[in-house]
Amino acid sequence: MSYIQALILAIIEGLTEFLPVSSTGHMVIASSIMGIAKDDFVKLFTVAIQFGAILAVVVVYWKKFINFSSIEFYLKLVIAVIPALGFGFLLNDFIDTKLGNPIFIATVLLVGGILLLFVDKLFKNPTVTNEVEITRATAFKIGLFQVLAVAFPGLSRSAATILGGMQLKLTKSVAAEFSFFLAVPTMCAATGYKLLKGYSLLNSENIKLLLFGNIIAFIVAIIAIKSFISFLTKHGFKIFGWYRIVVGIVILGLYFAGVELNVL
Repeated sequence: MSYIQALILAIIEGLTEFLPVSSTGHMVIASSIMGIAKDDFVKLFTVAIQFGAILAVVVVYWKKFINFSSIEFYLKLVIAVIPALGFGFLLNDFIDTKLGNPIFIATVLLVGGILLLFVDKLFKNPTVTNEVEITRATAFKIGLFQVLAVAFPGLSRSAATILGGMQLKLTKSVAAEFSFFLAVPTMCAATGYKLLKGYSLLNSENIKLLLFGNIIAFIVAIIAIKSFISFLTKHGFKIFGWYRIVVGIVILGLYFAGVELNVL
């Protein structure tokens, strides 16, 4: 992997991790087009650079994350992350081998995209207008929605948790923010697990690539996070739905054209 390739993947990670469009699908396309789809370090890289995106959330919402007097905030995150961690730990290998294939990812992208075309009309009259109003029970239920993203690569973790929050009467902005918060423990665990499994791949050059990728993902993610909530509030989900459909079609096109695709 070259630094240009690392730059491209890191920009994609920063842009897509917190949008309801599936960063997995984008990584499949980008790594495949660049001809690095089957490299084991590339697969590790695409997960490990999530740490830069995680750090972006902490920086943007630093007042939340350093407010140690608000134990309830941390408690809700712990409760919400438990379902995904348990499910991911028990079935990670099965998910990687059975569900993480290009056709499956493309199908999930397409189905999710169609759903997003109509979601703005489905969830009306929200009652939870602030993170403080989210109960522990609601946090746990949002965590259950996150399990869907673990079980179905291509669904998008942010899409699952944002829509789950809206179904539980959170406003779009509150659901999006809680999705950002929940990403921190979830992605920390996923990144740490992948690094432990791929420790043998971490030579000096690859470590430099990881540092570089995380810095780029961090910078881009800050911009994406700050822009997303405002855009979502004004324009809704329809544009993301159409975009997912296009990405799903592109993956299917590459697959049937014989392009070697990355199975993350």
